[in-house]
Order: sequence, then structure tokens, then C-alpha cells
Amino acid sequence: MSENRVVEGRMVTANKLAELVEGDSVMEVDSIEEADRECPACGGSVLTVTYMPSVTELVTGWKCQDCEWSETERN
Repeated sequence: MSENRVVEGRMVTANKLAELVEGDSVMEVDSIEEADRECPACGGSVLTVTYMPSVTELVTGWKCQDCEWSETERN
């Protein structure tokens, strides 16, 4: 599993980051990675995490480390 990261002033695991992006619990999570983009809301650093909220869905999520902004791409 990936290392912990600071998001909105709290240490989070990859699983917790996926839950923040999804707004609910998730089944399986990949590691946290630095995204190659800035937050459109505040200009802060963005992290990315890939996860499965259900058996049939794969989601890539992006979450700002400094504010509440997040975005998903569902496959």
C-alpha cells in the first residue's frame, strides 16, 4: 500500500483519499500518486488515486491537498 499523505491538514491513506473523493467507502484502492496538474480552485498540489467503488467500476480520482476540490473519471 502507498505511503500516507497530508490532505486538508490531515494524514490520509490511499483508502481514505479514495473515500474522500468518492464520498463513500470503496472496495479496492491503488496507491496515491502526485498528479501532474494544479488545483483549478486554489492552485494547490493535486494527488491522484485509482480505486474500485464496486466490482464493475474503475475510477481515477483527483483531490487537492489544500482545499475540498476533487474530480473523478469513471470507466
